Order: sequence, then C-alpha cells, then structure tokens
Amino acid sequence: MGGLLAVNLGSLQPPTFTVMEYKPKGAINKQPIVLVGKGVVFDTGGMSLKPTPNSIDYMKCDMGGSAVVGATLYAAAKEKLPLYIIGLVPATDNRVDGDAYVPGDVITMMSGKTVEVLNTDAEGRLILADALHYAKRFKPELVMEFATLTGSAAATLGHYGIVAMGNADASVVAKLTKSGENVYERLGIMPFWDEYKELLKSDIADLKNIGGPNAGAITAGKFLEYFTDYPFMHFDIAGPAFTKSNDSYRGKNGTGVGVRLAFDYLLDRAGMKKELKIKN
Repeated sequence: MGGLLAVNLGSLQPPTFTVMEYKPKGAINKQPIVLVGKGVVFDTGGMSLKPTPNSIDYMKCDMGGSAVVGATLYAAAKEKLPLYIIGLVPATDNRVDGDAYVPGDVITMMSGKTVEVLNTDAEGRLILADALHYAKRFKPELVMEFATLTGSAAATLGHYGIVAMGNADASVVAKLTKSGENVYERLGIMPFWDEYKELLKSDIADLKNIGGPNAGAITAGKFLEYFTDYPFMHFDIAGPAFTKSNDSYRGKNGTGVGVRLAFDYLLDRAGMKKELKIKN
C-alpha cells in the first residue's frame, strides 16, 4: 500500500489497516456493502505544513471518516441488520520528519498506478486510494467512503451538509439523499463529470494528487474513482464533522456526522425502516 506507507514516512508509529466484517446468518446481500473511512489520526499537513491557528490546531478530527465506519458497523450489529457489511480503515498520522514524503515524489500505489505528489496535505486521498483498491477483492454491491477530505468541501457547504458524489445508480443516490433528509445529515450532490480528470493529469506519473485551485472537492473524488471498479459513493464530511460551537443535536467538537446517514440507508436496504424509529 504505497499511498498509506508514503503518508506514514514522517511518523514514529507504524500505519495500520483494519478490516472489519459483519456477516450474520441469513444476510440478504451476497455481495457486501463496503464502508471505507479515512483514519488520519492527526494531520500536520506534512511538509506542506498547515497554517495555525484555525487549521492545524484541531486536526485530531481528521479521523472522522474512520469513526463513521466503526460506529456504523457497531450500530448494524447491535440492531442485527440482515446485511453483509465490511469496514476498511487505513490509519496513520501525517507528520513532519526528516524522512517524510515531499512534494515532487512519485509513489506507486497498491493498484500499481503511480502518483505525483504535489501537496503532502492531500494525504487522505492517498491512503483511501489503497483501501478502495483493496475493496475490489470483495466484489461489493456498493462502496460508501467517508472522509474529512478537503477544505473545498467545507467552503462549499459549511457545516450545513455533506458534499457527496459518485457513480452509483441514480436510485441509490436518491435513497441516500432521502436518508440524509430523514436524519438531518443532508447531501449536496456534486457533479462527477469525467472532464474533471483532465485536472489530475501528470507529465511524469499516471496522475497527480491534486487538481489545482478549481473544483477541489470534486477532483479529490475523481482521484479516488481511479481506484474503483464498482458502484462508488464519496462523502466529504470536512464541514460538519467537527464544530467549535454547539450545533443542534450534534453538540460541540466531534459530531459523528455520517453515522446516522449510513445507518438510515442500511435500515432501508434491510427493509427495516418501519420496524425501527430514528430518534433525534
């Protein structure tokens, strides 16, 4: 996993890659639903150091996507959903050290694709790309990936919603959108046009890890799509995942955003929406 290993180079702690499986007897789906979560436990930005204050000082929240995966699997198991679900969490910190990866490096991902690193603060997509490639072995029905991925997403929707995009069927997108409305974790569906891939072209590698100043949240999603071959939905929770003041039922600090969304969708997929009542 070249992406995960590259991001981890500046750390004293080794990276981890966690595979979680919930497979009850009588699961109604033979192909699993796979949940993938970004687990950057602290993000300095690496050699492309983040500014402070108002950025690096709360980067303990950069593992919000991995929290969604773990909590959703726990909820599914607790409620005995008749669904086959797998959770994948690549985890590391992103720190500055003499051996850290630097802009200009070219790394080889688990898929074999090469990536030109232009910004070490675009690290989340590198570790997620390896996880998304790993997910191919399960031949999933659907992959839902959650990450505090881009400042662009936070700038687009603020803390009012989740930036979402993907290539899943329109019926799946509609159900996810409805789930977002049900639990007040609303989705802002972004275009996912292939023209955005043009911004990721590299002269020396298969692709770059950033697409430039325009459409940053979308190019991050398109980068991840390169490592998929299955129905895929990307949820950028950078805006609502962590708040510095009280925000309705979410309270202050880590909000757990994404868990209620994913669980509501899974309830619907399991045909159990009428049996369980979601409480605020």
